[in-house]
Amino acid sequence: MRRADRLFQIVQILRHRRLTTAQQLAERLEVSTRTVYRDIQDLCLSGIPIEGEAGVGYLLRQEVSVPPLMFNEQELEAIQVGMRMVQAQGGHELASAAKQAMIKVEAVLPDRLKAYQSLMFAPDFYSDSQLFSLLDLLRKYAREREYLMLSYQDVNQAESERQIRPLALYYWQGVWTLLAWCELRNDFRNFRVDRITGALPLGSHFDHSAGQEMADYIAKMTALYGRPAVSVARCEPDNEGL
Repeated sequence: MRRADRLFQIVQILRHRRLTTAQQLAERLEVSTRTVYRDIQDLCLSGIPIEGEAGVGYLLRQEVSVPPLMFNEQELEAIQVGMRMVQAQGGHELASAAKQAMIKVEAVLPDRLKAYQSLMFAPDFYSDSQLFSLLDLLRKYAREREYLMLSYQDVNQAESERQIRPLALYYWQGVWTLLAWCELRNDFRNFRVDRITGALPLGSHFDHSAGQEMADYIAKMTALYGRPAVSVARCEPDNEGL
């Protein structure tokens, strides 16, 4: 988390609590208490009216004005449900980011929406920590366009390895899949993330190549299925490895 974001969130948390200890802030923001003490000191020096001391707790002496966000109930519910789904299924990094983003949203809502809560939830009781970590890595490799040596187990439990260009991650029908350009097959392939047994970065990056990009895959699926691009971000039924 960027330090500026952390400072903003400390102010938002203190706005909604009578007294908050450094330990509570540290747990909420996933940092050390020493970091919280330093942040509190910097906020005070910048003019934020924070009262308190180490070992006792902190509060705001007066309201700090933040302009409200103009959402209606349906827009707010869409944000809440989306954030909950990311927290439950999006990997460690995005789960943490979604939680922090929701703090910011809730902090600047108009009064009439502050108590609004969607009744749609995405429980994380069965979240797979190993899968979460793999999602974080695959998202990183795809964004950085780094070649991978992928180890994979297909539906018949047959093991294979191939060099790929990771392009994007898709979530459909309760399953995360990795869209990639397979160097072995010289074509697009989709791999279920829960069947990936290893993803080794090869230390080299791939350039943009005509016909081998995510947009090319979407165009291909649109032509094949005759559906808008937004609805074809899925795995082909006969795709290898599924």
